[in-house]
Amino acid sequence: MNTRKLGNSGIDISPIAIGTREVGEKSKQQTIETLQYAIDSGINFINTADFYGMGMNELIIGEAIKNRREKAFISVKTGALRNYQGHFLGFDGRPNAIKNFCAYSLTRLGVNEIDLYQIARIDPNVPIEESVGAIKDLIQEGKVRCLGLSEVNADQIRRANAVHPVTAVEIEYSLATRFIEKEILPEVRKIGASLIPYSVLSYGLLTGNLSGPLPKEDYKNMFPRFQGENLQYNLKLVEKLQDIASQKGITAGDLALAWALHQGDDIIPIVGMSSTKRVDKNINLVESIQLTSEENKLLNETFGIGVFKGERYPDALLKVVAS
Repeated sequence: MNTRKLGNSGIDISPIAIGTREVGEKSKQQTIETLQYAIDSGINFINTADFYGMGMNELIIGEAIKNRREKAFISVKTGALRNYQGHFLGFDGRPNAIKNFCAYSLTRLGVNEIDLYQIARIDPNVPIEESVGAIKDLIQEGKVRCLGLSEVNADQIRRANAVHPVTAVEIEYSLATRFIEKEILPEVRKIGASLIPYSVLSYGLLTGNLSGPLPKEDYKNMFPRFQGENLQYNLKLVEKLQDIASQKGITAGDLALAWALHQGDDIIPIVGMSSTKRVDKNINLVESIQLTSEENKLLNETFGIGVFKGERYPDALLKVVAS
């Protein structure tokens, strides 16, 4: 596979990253086989967090990369707190806490160094300079290679980068969620970092496979864009995406991912891959689907900033993420 440079690090990585948030929901053996197949096939960027599966994800990833460490690039988010049931408790960005979290991640992963260490969310009670300073210490100690941030605003990026160069910023970005293009993406590019978009299919909305109303037990009901009239309006927009995709002989989801990949070589989307077949499908998409300048312009104009209705998070969650 063709590779992309990770920010200002000079490190070559695959143009897409493997998302592992749902690793624990699949069989352990299937997960290990899928991860190893992906690494051997050229997708070497594995994105995880120490709070995914309450640490279980890191243990499984550690097994998968045991004989492939030199091939794998591991990104870990940290700082989010959960109880034994997995319920959110808040954030902890204190320097000693971050160093403690890192020690546990290194142990669970079975590695000596984490390639990209990211603050999952900024702790409102701790200056970002202190949290970043802790990761700077870890880099100097050889426990971390690169500094990353997640769900931050432009000012926070500037403040963090003043302490230590920021290599990557992970944040939600898709055809349906383009708010970062106003201030955040320009700042990421100004400092020479890479953008790591998650939810490039907007929690499945852009696949064209959803219909409303959603089942009551579906977690997406908590997001405003999946509620009531918002959902019906947004599904009509997705029909336009399907029409454009059908002209290329691909799915709406394929087109949405292709769009993200075509917004710049400094963008490395996170993609879920639950089986070896999904790995092959994503590799084929990356290598084969090209957008012309006219197609890219059409998508950008049809699905501009603010076109989709509904905030990406409910009010309660908006208070704990960058806006």
